[in-house]
Amino acid sequence: MTTNDVAVRVRDLQKTYGRKAAVDGVSFDIHHGETFALLGPNGAGKSTTIEILEGYRIRTGGDAHVLGVDPAKGGLDWKARLGIVLQSTGETGLLTVAEQLRHFASLYPNPRDVDEVIAAVGLEAQAKTRIGKLSGGQQRRVDVALGIIGRPELLFLDEPTTGFDPEARQQFWGLIRRLKAEGVTILLTTHYIEEAAQLADRAGVIAGGGLVALGGVDEIGGADARVPLVRWTDGTGSHEQRTEEPGLLVASLVGSLGREPDGLEVIRPSLEDVYLQLVRAAEPVPAREEVAA
Repeated sequence: MTTNDVAVRVRDLQKTYGRKAAVDGVSFDIHHGETFALLGPNGAGKSTTIEILEGYRIRTGGDAHVLGVDPAKGGLDWKARLGIVLQSTGETGLLTVAEQLRHFASLYPNPRDVDEVIAAVGLEAQAKTRIGKLSGGQQRRVDVALGIIGRPELLFLDEPTTGFDPEARQQFWGLIRRLKAEGVTILLTTHYIEEAAQLADRAGVIAGGGLVALGGVDEIGGADARVPLVRWTDGTGSHEQRTEEPGLLVASLVGSLGREPDGLEVIRPSLEDVYLQLVRAAEPVPAREEVAA
């Protein structure tokens, strides 16, 4: 891979507040045209990392380059190449959806068509409605529309579908797939692990300010984390066993018992299961006196 293949390059990224490290030595690349999910629990350092890459927050240490520019030094030309959907916005709600989008479109050299964007986020019926009159989920769709109106090369999506109902989330996923097909690079944070599984090419998991896993969505955590788990109950109690060949184990149990065991389950770990394993493994062990308490 050459430098030209990389849209975002992060090396040993650090952000401290006093003695507290919010981000502690994070490193990853995002390729042009890739959808990359950054996962982690609240307070893990996801939003801080993204805010540094967007140029909103100054890093304490390490290196970062976004579309070839240090985000701490990015000017207006660089910012016009980005689309940003924050967790929340400070919109006053005095303008209608269409008015707000037309205003934002006027700020970019090559914006998308306003009506097309309104349709893409499912707000055609609300185009002439003041933003302040919209529901929370509809306002979130406006946030997404504002993030893509400038035809960005790189789109930051910080928990974009918060407040969406299942149908709206499915529609949003379709929009993201269309943007990806156009070659847009996307950095996504989300608490919906299924969303990352559906949309991302690769993912990184942050816990305690550090990157604890990085790789393809189907590979993250390693092969061992995805070994199926068989659970069953017999006369000696409850049992569970991890095996690469769950079918053979189940057949063996049926053969020895002459019937299917009680409580039989074959669990194939999902991305969410793997994610939870990684986060729990990264949690600090309580001090002895805390355990005793």
